[in-house]
Amino acid sequence: MLEALVERFGEPWTLAGLGLAIGFGFGFFAQRSRFCLRSAVIEFARRQPGGKLTVWLFAFATAVVATQALVLAGAFDAGNARQIAARGSLSGAAVGGALFGCGMVLARGCASRLLVLAAQGNLRSVMSGLVFAVAAQAALSGALAPLREAISGWWTVEGGTARDLLARSGVGHGGALVFGLVWLAAALVWARRQRVPAWGVGGAVGVGLAVACAWWATYAMSKVAFDPHPIQALSFTGPSAEVLTRVLFAGGKPPTFDLGLVPGVVLGSFAAAALFRELRLEGFEGGRSMRRYIAGAVLMGFGGMTAGGCAVGAGLSGAAIFTITSWVALCAMWAAAALTDRLVDQKPAGLLDQPISGTIRHA
Repeated sequence: MLEALVERFGEPWTLAGLGLAIGFGFGFFAQRSRFCLRSAVIEFARRQPGGKLTVWLFAFATAVVATQALVLAGAFDAGNARQIAARGSLSGAAVGGALFGCGMVLARGCASRLLVLAAQGNLRSVMSGLVFAVAAQAALSGALAPLREAISGWWTVEGGTARDLLARSGVGHGGALVFGLVWLAAALVWARRQRVPAWGVGGAVGVGLAVACAWWATYAMSKVAFDPHPIQALSFTGPSAEVLTRVLFAGGKPPTFDLGLVPGVVLGSFAAAALFRELRLEGFEGGRSMRRYIAGAVLMGFGGMTAGGCAVGAGLSGAAIFTITSWVALCAMWAAAALTDRLVDQKPAGLLDQPISGTIRHA
């Protein structure tokens, strides 16, 4: 199938089309499930179960199970993926993950959540998303790049088995699959107790499957394409920076997977919001609120690029292939987000992000 698409449309457009389709699915399901790492962390830290942690766990467990099932079936091999093959930074993962965790609490949403909310008409997320992309690009190759490189150089880890938790622990892909299945079973139990609605469960599963689809699609393209193409994860720090750069400076370059992914998420979220009549314009409440969102977006942009991934890129995609830097980044995001919420917000649970569609009752 991919060979036919490449022959008809060419490799760049096929990659962009795959990114668009996978992004659309992610955006649609993320919008319906209210998938958000920030909300999950706050709910856990405040010990106020309401379904959002369960939604995140469904997405996480599904991503692990689906990705490891692809590996065991011989349909995917993460050995050449940048997250494992290239040299990584444990210091970058820890510091960048912590900054990202602080930022997503201040901006009231991680990078993917900002895209989803922006497509619904949330103008706060539109502005925060633009600032996030600018900060990410500045950290990649602009004014903030020297600082990022300095932090990343504190503690590095070689590529290959040194970054592969499964190889280092000896658990193997079978053990990783069992690990994912255990957490998926736990999510099912908690969803039943908390009466998480169907869209919360189904949408979160769709988010997790989108992660696995991104791994499979880019791996499959690397096998059939004539030109070398990287095996890519579903992530939003690098792609957001790339889309911004393309729009402003490099519109004539060939399309890429990332160039299709970001618009796909926006279109998918917009379609879901329109279908369920949830489109509405929302703005800032005042200057103080705007400063908070801008600061959070800058921290997320710099932190995500330093950590090597955002809440989805490291928290789901990287964790699904068990790269050590992604797990360090994910743990740092959780810890820093919980601490920031405690120090900055400490607001009633009713002021969290909008609830999942349907009624959620406590156990």
